This record gives sequence, C-alpha cells and structure tokens, in this order.
Amino acid sequence: MKNAFYDTTLTDTQWQLVEPLMPPAAHRGRPRTPLRDVFNAILYVVKSGCPWRLLPKDFPHWKTVYHRFRRWSLEGRLDLFNDA
Repeated sequence: MKNAFYDTTLTDTQWQLVEPLMPPAAHRGRPRTPLRDVFNAILYVVKSGCPWRLLPKDFPHWKTVYHRFRRWSLEGRLDLFNDA
C-alpha cells in the first residue's frame, strides 16, 4: 500500500494476531503482494461495500485482492481470521 490509512487499516497489534494464520509463501514464481496490504483491501471492501473494481489505487490491484479473498474463503481461512 502507498502509505494510505483508512478506518479499516489493521493496527500492528491486530496484524500480529492475523499474520501467523496467513498461508506460507510459495518457493517459486513472482514475489507475492504483501499480504497485509491484501488483507487491508479486503477489509475495506467488506466495510465499505464498494465493488472490487472500485478499490482505491492505494491498495493492490483489485484482481489480486479478489483472488486472495476467493481462495481464503474456499479454504475456510476467513473464519480463522475472524476468530483471531
């Protein structure tokens, strides 16, 4: 993220609770988008109700964010994040 702060942005303390639940990085392919930025973008969409395509440019590309949201949703990871 480009140093933007929204009401939905995680604090460092909140991120410390969620970070251990994140999937491990793959050992091949492109470097991945920082997961904290992706998670903050998901929180922004959920809270604001905006369409994925209208994510502010401060966040990673909307397709990246949606792809992670979809994957984490199917894996049941969002429930873990919510519980944390």
